[in-house]
Parts: sequence; C-alpha cells; structure tokens
Amino acid sequence: METPVITPESAARGGLRHDWTRDEIQALLEAPLMTLLDQAREVHRRHHEDGTVQLASLLSIKTGACPEDCKYCPQSAHYAKKTGLEREALLDVDDVLSKARRAREAGATRFCMGAAWRQVRDGKEFDSVLEMVRGVRDMGMEACVTLGMLNKDQAKRLADAGLTAYNHNLDTSQEYYEKIITTRTFQDRLDTIENVRDAGVEVCCGGIIGMGESISDRASLLKSLADMTPHPESVPINALVPVEGTPLAHRAKVDSMELVRMIATARIVMPKSRVRLSAGRHNLTKEAQLLCLMAGANSIFYGEKLLTTDNNDTSEDLALIEEAGLTVSGPRAEDTSCGGRESAAACAKARG
Repeated sequence: METPVITPESAARGGLRHDWTRDEIQALLEAPLMTLLDQAREVHRRHHEDGTVQLASLLSIKTGACPEDCKYCPQSAHYAKKTGLEREALLDVDDVLSKARRAREAGATRFCMGAAWRQVRDGKEFDSVLEMVRGVRDMGMEACVTLGMLNKDQAKRLADAGLTAYNHNLDTSQEYYEKIITTRTFQDRLDTIENVRDAGVEVCCGGIIGMGESISDRASLLKSLADMTPHPESVPINALVPVEGTPLAHRAKVDSMELVRMIATARIVMPKSRVRLSAGRHNLTKEAQLLCLMAGANSIFYGEKLLTTDNNDTSEDLALIEEAGLTVSGPRAEDTSCGGRESAAACAKARG
C-alpha cells in the first residue's frame, strides 16, 4: 500500500476527512517513520499552536467493583479476587474539589473524574457528580468525566452543569472488540457518544494498543474515530499497562515506536483534535515521550495516578516540558497569576 501524502496545500485546506479507508490509515501506520513524522508535523503546525501542551489531571472518584469484563481493567469485579483491588465508594464532593484545586495549583488545566460504573444511574450519586462538575468549572478548569454509558437526559444534565467533555473510549476496533469486552457492545459505546454530542458536550474518545490486536485493527479503530462528524475534540492514545490478575497481565509491553506511529497517524487523520498521550507513558523513556510530542500529541495526563495505575512523577514531567521548550495551553482560572500561557514550571512556581 502506498503512503497517503499530506502536502502543505492539503493541510492548509483543512484536511478534515470523514472518508478515510482502513487501507489508507494502515499505510500511514506502516510508513517509514521519518516520512510519517514529517507528515504529522506538517498537519500539526497547520492546526495547532506549536510548542504547547495541555496538562490534564485524572482522578478516580469511585473505584472498583465495575460489572464490565474489560480484559485490561483491574477495576472489573470479574477479576477482583486476583487483582486485590478494593472497592471504594464515591468520593465526597468536597474531597474531589480539594484534589481538583491542588491539581490546578500544580499546573493542570483539565480535571478528569472517572467512576467505575457500567452506566450512569439517576439519584444521589449522579447528583454529586453534577456538583463536582460545577465546582471544577467554577475554578476555571475544564471538567471531564467518564462514567460509563449514559442516556440523552443524563447527557443534557451534565451539559447544563457545565461539563466540558465526556470520555468514552472505543478501546479497540469493532472487529476485535468482543475479544476484549463482552458485557457491552461496540454499538453501545457509539450510542453514548452520540448522546454526548447531541447534548453539546465535547467528545473525548480514543483507544488502547497492545492488547493483541493487529495493525489492521489499529487502523480500523482510527477509522471509526475519524468517521465521527465532527471528529472527537480529544483523542486519548493509550498503551496497555498489564496489571497482574487481569486476563492481559502477561502481554508484552508496547514498543514505544508503535505508540509514536499511532499518535502520528491519529494526528494526520484527525487534524484538529487534541491527541492525548495517556496510559503507558510511565514506561516510556524521556526520548520516546519527546517523540510522541513531536508526532502530534499535545496533551498529557499529569499526576502520579491514572485511575489505579502509576503515572509519571509530576516533577519529572515539569522538567521534561521545560527541557523541551514547551508551554502549557488551556484555560486558566481568573485569579491565577499565570495569564494565558506560561511554562509549566514557572506557572507552578507562581501559584506557590
């Protein structure tokens, strides 16, 4: 397969396509690395402020006992006896907002909250989540939640609370999906995303590589994302973090260049989306992380935990961002001294 060529002219015209074929995307994934990076860089410069990165903080607000059987997830009740992960109730609103405030003071501009639910249920807990969203937005931060499936009315209530984005990953290709999850369908995920979009909330939707899928499956995943109109505003690209006790515990760690290729290809097929370097970053060298940023990632999860798995040390992240000459992008609360954009280290220092 020939590698599709992204010229400066086509990038300048917008390059927003919703008709990518799986073969075209696979050709990009398998292109010579330097060619792929060159094209991704060209697209990135045309559509994004170069040299900036958004810091997003992620907090598990309700941990464990999820009825889903996602084979990668230690929060699944199906594997609890083997993983040893204890069930935790929904956190108190004040506790969550206190953590959001600390994340903001450390430089994060987006605060993401995850609850291990199969689907949202109306009632006291959902009302508490709505209060959390309002509190985070009052701090001047973007608010994102991932709560499982939700219906149209619930999506509207989240929108009314000021939710910036809803995360609901496809995880893998439609063809490979049943080998990873059997408790809900690929279409179930698409239906939730449609409900989110209809409510006027931004969509955060990506996937995971390293679960035994083929290159063709990765291309199919990206095609499903690029088929969406509009493209997801945020596309998290995750590398599997094998967790002892889960069915995928003994999968080999993803080669870092495969992650670079996935990010670069996502950047090309979804030019205006924010590509988020997500799970698996803890296992990357500094050089590999810089390549991911060069390939078009312009957001990272920032903080020492990604729900239940380890993430990079925040001081190391600040040093990496500073060394790379990057600046932080994203909304700032009105009372911050950081203004529009500052280096991550300078911003954290200014906030005390």
